[in-house]
Amino acid sequence: MPVPSAIPVHAFTRTGASCCHPYGARNSLQCLSSGCGPTGFLARRQDRPPPARSISCCAGVLVPLLRSSAESLLAQLLNDHAVPRLTRQFVIDVGYMPSSSEVRSWQSSLPVLLADLNEAGLAGVEVLVEHRLPLSSKRTDVIVAGNDARTGAPTYLVVELKQWSRAQADPDDVELVTVDAYGSRPVLHPGKQVQNYVQYMRDFVRVLESDPNAVSGAAYLHNASENSVASLRLRPETPASRLFTGEQRGIWLEYLAERFAPEPGASAADVLLASAVAPSKQLMKLAAQEIKDREQFVLLDEQEVAYRLVLNAVRQAIREDHKSVVVVTGGPGSGKSVIALSLLGEFYRQGRTAEHATGSKAFTETLRRVAGNRDSRVKQLFGYFNQFAVDEPNSLDVLILDEAHRIRESSNNRFTKRTQRSTKPQIEELIDVARVPVFLLDEHQVVRPGEIGTVAAIRQAAQQRGLSIHEVELDAQFRSGGSRLYEEWVLRLLGLADGGPVEWTGDDNYTLLVADTPEEMEVVLAQRRERGYDARMSAGFCWPWSDAVPGEPLAPDVRIGHWARPWNNKEERRHDGAPARSLWATQDGGFDQVGCVYTAQGFEYDWSGVILGPDLVWRDGHFIADVTESRDPAFRGKSADFDTFVRNVYKVLLTRGMVGTVVYSTDTGTRAMLKGLVNGDD
Repeated sequence: MPVPSAIPVHAFTRTGASCCHPYGARNSLQCLSSGCGPTGFLARRQDRPPPARSISCCAGVLVPLLRSSAESLLAQLLNDHAVPRLTRQFVIDVGYMPSSSEVRSWQSSLPVLLADLNEAGLAGVEVLVEHRLPLSSKRTDVIVAGNDARTGAPTYLVVELKQWSRAQADPDDVELVTVDAYGSRPVLHPGKQVQNYVQYMRDFVRVLESDPNAVSGAAYLHNASENSVASLRLRPETPASRLFTGEQRGIWLEYLAERFAPEPGASAADVLLASAVAPSKQLMKLAAQEIKDREQFVLLDEQEVAYRLVLNAVRQAIREDHKSVVVVTGGPGSGKSVIALSLLGEFYRQGRTAEHATGSKAFTETLRRVAGNRDSRVKQLFGYFNQFAVDEPNSLDVLILDEAHRIRESSNNRFTKRTQRSTKPQIEELIDVARVPVFLLDEHQVVRPGEIGTVAAIRQAAQQRGLSIHEVELDAQFRSGGSRLYEEWVLRLLGLADGGPVEWTGDDNYTLLVADTPEEMEVVLAQRRERGYDARMSAGFCWPWSDAVPGEPLAPDVRIGHWARPWNNKEERRHDGAPARSLWATQDGGFDQVGCVYTAQGFEYDWSGVILGPDLVWRDGHFIADVTESRDPAFRGKSADFDTFVRNVYKVLLTRGMVGTVVYSTDTGTRAMLKGLVNGDD
């Protein structure tokens, strides 16, 4: 039975299973202990298969903002009921008001599509408006659900609606277009955009595995004539990327009538919405394949634009013998590292001189180990920011700088040989060494003194050299279950976004819990691991960190009451079952230690347990940072800017989880504040 259109769709589960929290609003420990929490959101990094996946109110229910038949939804729009409901549901689901362009699309483009469906004799097909892609914050404009006109099987059409009256394809890359409304900033070709959405659904929606052709895609430029968008036809069409203009309305209606049977599509929509979601493709597991085979990851929207801007910048730099700089910004889980690996793989296949560098030993060594496991040539492609100080200018075609917020003031350190010491700032070295340096960063992940990787600093260094700079901002969210609500909640909690802390009202795609004790936190995570998830515990750097002693277990330095666990191994080799330092987040055995920000940054795992230490406590309505409680050597004798750094540290730790996060604070008052925000009065 379809969800009645008068009731918010987020209030329903589509499996028929009961749940103690029918709105998924609290996501309490009580809910978990009763067994109604998620049952298999992502695959473990171990070899055994993931648990069976079900959709429940506490998991990632695949729902649009609004669903109804084409006939009913058109009537609602004509009566001015649909847009206010879409707006209210958008605010509930996302946490902020929709943009003016989104509202205009609902007001102007959606009625055109609905009128076309009705005229094509398809009044009964089900229309899913603003359908959220699984494990992502991205939404399709519309999915039309119905039965195949030939076979009677469920079939789906992803429709990308554009109000453009004119558009021009990029002469160097037909996958990019310019539109007057966006100025000179290129955007993705709507055919490519919808094709990527279709591929993403085929990758992640289990019901489509048996018949990937059951879903197709079309871009509908209903205000455009053929002449006004003629160059967009230079991009070849596929069944997943048909392009129709308003001038082709007759052909468009024939296409719809040939694809869908003139009968109700509610049952087909139910099949899609109730589908299990395939395990996410984990970054580290696919790194090796990505280097050699571009088809491992699907890039969406701004990700694809960023990827192509870099390709075009490198192509132009080589053709015209000049330099340029590309900066890609985005929050945790926005896809920066996926873009980085996609680029490296493409340049590797082109035979370009390209390297990937980070400021994180853990991240680089993991990439070397996984991606270069069977090929030493691949391993050599991954390096560090400080290794380019003495390289010749423009010795690389492209340098991909992942986690660029960790760029330091200088590449010199106590281990740098006198002959290799540099007088230049590190950021200038990185710009100089490549024709096209690509910086991928999140300014809210600067976590220690000396890290200076900001857009302003990169822009200034580029301008001093007279270089053009291309900037791309990624607004999608693929970590934290694709939950923008959770990311915003973290930013506001820590004072990194305006407005102050807010109550966690729940998100069907993510679970947030507050534990009363570290024992309780560990038990919850252990239960998740028994169900096939991977999990890690991390903490602020508030306890001493002992060196590993040969023949002895790691010292249980992180002590809270009677509970004690060791920090992750300091060594770059296994010690008494504990993974090497760089591999704590990805290898078996890491759950038994507590990680710090330096071993967690850049990684993801299904479930994350985070201990807020006494270095950040809640007092009198705001957080207070206390550098005297920090045991991080980077802050020894330093208090300047510690407040900003420690907030960024916890932002990093709180955004590692893909499925859920369990938070515990050592401070009673802070813990009470968190429980008030997350668990309410329960």
